[in-house]
Amino acid sequence: MTGKEEMTSVTLDLLKKKMDDFAKERDWEKFHSPRNLLLALVGEVGELSEIFQWKGEVPKGLPDWKENEKLHLGEELSDVLLYLVRLSDICGIDLGQAALRKVQLNAIKYPVKKSNDE
Repeated sequence: MTGKEEMTSVTLDLLKKKMDDFAKERDWEKFHSPRNLLLALVGEVGELSEIFQWKGEVPKGLPDWKENEKLHLGEELSDVLLYLVRLSDICGIDLGQAALRKVQLNAIKYPVKKSNDE
């Protein structure tokens, strides 16, 4: 990674472009159907799940984890994110806008007052 990339704010659009370029450079676009990307995403979620499988509940910030465990976690989280971004791009969904809309819908469905009354 160059110093410039480290200083760049990472956006969904930047990740989308990087994934598109990555696939084109390798001629992998033919494999990136929505179905294939979804299955790859599910596989990566499985790998992410394995990291937590036998740890029980873990505290926020993972204070007891070794650096190599956190690095591995970051890699698996990144795989999930990258496949999700690629899938949304291939499906023509603006993931950022869809996520904002979903937060708004959840705010209506689960109002603060109702949450505090429970």
